[in-house]
Amino acid sequence: MATAKKLPSGNYRVLVYTGKDAAGKRQYKSFTDPDKRTAEFLASEYLTRKRKDSTIAELTLAQAIEQYIDSKEHVLSPTTVQAYRSIAKHRFGALQKLSLAALDSAAVQSAINREAVECSPKTVANAYGLISAACAMFAPDLRLRVTLPAKKRQLRTLPTPEQVIHAVQGTSVELPSLLALWLSLRMSEVRGLRYGDISGDILTIRRAVLHVGDHEEVREQTKTYTSTRRLRLPPYLRQLIGKGKPDEPIVKESGAVIYNRFVAAIAAAGLPHMRFHDLRHLNASVMLQLGVPDKYAMERGGWSTNAVLQTVYQHTFSDKRKAVDDQIDRYFEALCNTKCNTDTENA
Repeated sequence: MATAKKLPSGNYRVLVYTGKDAAGKRQYKSFTDPDKRTAEFLASEYLTRKRKDSTIAELTLAQAIEQYIDSKEHVLSPTTVQAYRSIAKHRFGALQKLSLAALDSAAVQSAINREAVECSPKTVANAYGLISAACAMFAPDLRLRVTLPAKKRQLRTLPTPEQVIHAVQGTSVELPSLLALWLSLRMSEVRGLRYGDISGDILTIRRAVLHVGDHEEVREQTKTYTSTRRLRLPPYLRQLIGKGKPDEPIVKESGAVIYNRFVAAIAAAGLPHMRFHDLRHLNASVMLQLGVPDKYAMERGGWSTNAVLQTVYQHTFSDKRKAVDDQIDRYFEALCNTKCNTDTENA
């Protein structure tokens, strides 16, 4: 490191060589301070930062993305990490070969335009989100100004809750389907349930079983903070669940088996195709139809908003929440009993 020299003024100065200008003249950056050690420290800090910036600038976008994913692997969900790795492998291939120093808005916009031809707006937005996060970590001064493809609203026609219940009642997929439709559970939450999660008529959602890559992964936590919740089990579902050992899964089938059996049951009933996750959408529609306040709808479904995240999770049910549960249970019990009565009359 260069040594500071004392100036006639009494200050100390360090000159750091920064290169040559267009005319070939040597250029220096000056660091001056009344204290010799401070001047030398400022010069040293500048050189360290310059070397770091140079190293980062030599990173390709692909390397930056890889290092970003690695740095987040233990704080993000396995499915999110898997999705990121898929994006890194399949999206923005040509752009990923560029160094961070070569990235600019024009290059990224051109890549976005190419991706938009073959991918949905949501896919492109998710892929750009990963690129943006990697750049923010390794090149924070890079300001990208791009336009993402406009979202396209897709309107799908789903069967009614009554039609779905009639389709699955009496089948091997009735229990997981009703846990999703009635209690608004995700597939991973359905598969994470254990008999030990039941206390009286209260079911605690605290676990998820995910299919990650080529293996199953048990997460002793749910997708989000508000997804960890307690739900009241109506008698109909309690009877379907039956009894088992505390550590025994309530639903033993794999996600693929549940999904395939559900789709087959819907098709056998002559209903339009729907995904298992659409059962949560139907549940939300039912709560809207019944006039359930957003606060209780979000509590039951485990949906998050800024307002919910700022509140403390309550482990007891208010009188209003119990009234909401009663209202929803009466609705679904009526549908289930309608099917049972119809079967009896046709026997």
